[in-house]
Amino acid sequence: MAPQNESKRQAFSIPTILQIILNTALVLIAITFSILLGKEIMHFIHFSLFSRGIETHYNLLESILVFFMYFEFIAMIVKYFQEDYHFPLRYFLYIGLTAMIRLIIVYHDNPIDTLLYACAILVLVISYYIMNAAPTRREKL
Repeated sequence: MAPQNESKRQAFSIPTILQIILNTALVLIAITFSILLGKEIMHFIHFSLFSRGIETHYNLLESILVFFMYFEFIAMIVKYFQEDYHFPLRYFLYIGLTAMIRLIIVYHDNPIDTLLYACAILVLVISYYIMNAAPTRREKL
């Protein structure tokens, strides 16, 4: 019986070790994103005080969207720890929507690409709607 108990201990310790590695990596990523978030704030201050012209407005808008992407990633990591090591799907959709809007704002020269980005946004919004509508349908049944 001793080999069987040892096998159970080993099987238990491997997921625990992997969870610790994953949690450590996520904390390091959250720290990195927090530093980058601070850098974007400094970027906002620089733009608002020293920059003029239409091109700088596009750069400022791009910086704002990058700021929100960092913010959403940090919020997703926080939710991961709050919800017992589970990533909520809606945060991935938020990040995807923000990224696609950023692409439209930054790379709007090619109309076909812009249309494809808009279609991707539509798919993400429909996905979000379906995801939120599913629990309501389950409650009605």
